[in-house]
Amino acid sequence: MKPEASPAAANTHETKVPFWRDSEKRSIVIQIVALIIVTGVSYYLFTNTQANLARQSIATGFGFLEKEASFEIGESLITYSAADSYAKALLVGALNTLKVAFIGIILTTIIGTLIGIARLSSNWLLSKLAATFIEVMQNIPVLLQLFFWYAIFYESFPSPRQALNPIKGVFLCNRGFIFAVPEAHSAHTVMGWLFVLALIVGWFINRWGHKRQNLTGQPFPAGRITVAAAILLPAFAWLAYGAPTAMDMPALRGFNFQGGVTISPEFAALLLGLVLYTSAFVAEIVRAGIQSIGRGQIEAAMAIALKPSKVLQLVILPQALRVIIPPLTSQMLNLTKNSSLAIAIGYADFVAVANTTINQTGQAIEGVALIMVVYLFFSLSTSIFMNWYNKRMALVER
Repeated sequence: MKPEASPAAANTHETKVPFWRDSEKRSIVIQIVALIIVTGVSYYLFTNTQANLARQSIATGFGFLEKEASFEIGESLITYSAADSYAKALLVGALNTLKVAFIGIILTTIIGTLIGIARLSSNWLLSKLAATFIEVMQNIPVLLQLFFWYAIFYESFPSPRQALNPIKGVFLCNRGFIFAVPEAHSAHTVMGWLFVLALIVGWFINRWGHKRQNLTGQPFPAGRITVAAAILLPAFAWLAYGAPTAMDMPALRGFNFQGGVTISPEFAALLLGLVLYTSAFVAEIVRAGIQSIGRGQIEAAMAIALKPSKVLQLVILPQALRVIIPPLTSQMLNLTKNSSLAIAIGYADFVAVANTTINQTGQAIEGVALIMVVYLFFSLSTSIFMNWYNKRMALVER
């Protein structure tokens, strides 16, 4: 009798699986083919565009960024005039977009969270009001909301000469909300840096306080210390510089106000429309996140005599954040991208400035490319930060 072949020997004679039936090898081949196709199409489009531009004697490149812009921009976070370059004009537009997106994300998160909590309130009236807000705001297109709020601000308020003046140094008219601010002083710069320093030190104290509480069970008032430092340090600096109190008061000169700070109707309408629209979706995200927490968690927290506010702060929201953060990131990105609708109401965001640049220079391809790069940068920056925060909040398996 022939000896039986061992299992190891049998395995060596198994039939090899063809690569088209191997899912791993097949996926690699498909990706290589897709890469070749995309590369070929991109090369064809690039060479064809270059040939057409050369045939029509249209200049290419980004050399136009160094030329004089020759147009004004209504509002800017940095000093700008028509004599500056196109590069600085585009920077002003990018900063205006960043200002709207940054403030809008903060306000949307706060308002959406409050409305989402109110939606689950045991108070019937509060719950129904929150539900009505969500339904109305979600079903009105954001562009229509921008037109509505802009019309309210521009048509409902008087001209600068008949501006409302409820208190000294504050004016309200169809040119915006104008109010007094402290005059520029070196003390204010020092106060700002001390405020930032207090927040940074407070963050480290808060981390140390959490570690101390995990080891000893004793809480540490890191939040109160941070708030106190953020108030007292700038106050001491203000006193050390002689307690400057001079104010930059707005005054009507010609057809508009000079001095102080002006919040334009365009900025206010854009911010309000984006915040109200997006906060309705954030509210539903928060509601779903809270409802994902098991009822037993809430009952256990109440059984140890925690107040409802503490149950929400210490038990519900920390666990709900793990469900809330991913879809919340999408809404933040939507708000940033929807800010490009500012051109419809005359706010000088990056798209508006880029379109003006394209009309004056004819560099359409370069202008559109800059728009794509800037919004891609904003979106990726937001995603990277939120993904980092999401990993910090994720449950750690033992």
